Amino acid sequence: MMTRHQAKMILSLQKKKVREESSLFVIEGDKVVREYLMAGNRVVLLAAKPEWLDGEPERVTVMADETVTVSYDDLRRISSLKTPHNVLAVAAMKKPDFNLERLADSLAIALEYVQDPGNMGTIIRIAAWFGIKDIICSADCVDVYNPKVIQASMGAFMHVRVHYLSLEDVLKEARVAGIPVYGATIDGRSVYESALTPNGIILLGNESKGISDGLLDHVTARITIPGPEKPMAGIESLNVSMAAAIICSEFARRRL
Repeated sequence: MMTRHQAKMILSLQKKKVREESSLFVIEGDKVVREYLMAGNRVVLLAAKPEWLDGEPERVTVMADETVTVSYDDLRRISSLKTPHNVLAVAAMKKPDFNLERLADSLAIALEYVQDPGNMGTIIRIAAWFGIKDIICSADCVDVYNPKVIQASMGAFMHVRVHYLSLEDVLKEARVAGIPVYGATIDGRSVYESALTPNGIILLGNESKGISDGLLDHVTARITIPGPEKPMAGIESLNVSMAAAIICSEFARRRL
C-alpha cells in the first residue's frame, strides 16, 4: 500500500521547484511507463494497480527500486490527469551534456520562450520521429519534466536530449563554427524554395511573439511556411508545433 508520505511526495512533484530540488519527475500512463522500463531505465517508485503488475513480465517490474500497489481511488488522488491510468512511476531526471560539435553533421531544434506544455511535448515527439536528438531551450521555456509535457511527448522524451541554455550564446557559437541557423519567421523565404543543409539549428519562437530581435541577429537564413495569398481573420500564423512538424518534414525530405 502507498503511504501518506509517498502520496505527498508524488503530488509535490507537480511543482517545478520541487522537481528541480529532488531531481525527480513523474511518468504516467501504462504504455509510457512500460516502454520507459523496457528501455532499461530504472525508476525510484512504481505505483500500480495489482492487475497491471500481474500482467507485466518480471523484466519490467524488476526495474523499480520500490513497488507499491494502489487502487483507482489512490491513483485519482495523486494523478495530474483527470482520468488516471493504471500505473504511475517516479524517476530520476537526466541532465544531458550539450556538445555543439554534434551539429556539424546533424540537426537540432532551438526553442525560444515556448510556454505551452502540449506544444513542447509535441515538438519533442516530432524531433524523435525525424531523428533529431537535441532540442535547445531558452531558460524561460516550459520545463521538459512538467507532467503535461511528459504526457504530450508520448514517451519520445526518452529519445531526445533537451537542454536549457542561453540561446544567444549557442547561436553565436554556431555562427562562428559555420553551423547554419534557420529561423522560422513570417517574412522568411519559403522553406520549399530555400537551400537546406543536413545539419544546423532550426530556431522556433514563442507561440505569439515569434523570435526575438536579439536572436534574429544570429539567424543565417530566414524560412517560412507559405500560407494563404490573402490574410485571413483570426489566422496570423501556424501553431509552433505544427510549424515544427512541417519544417522538420521538409528537412527530412531533402536529406532522403
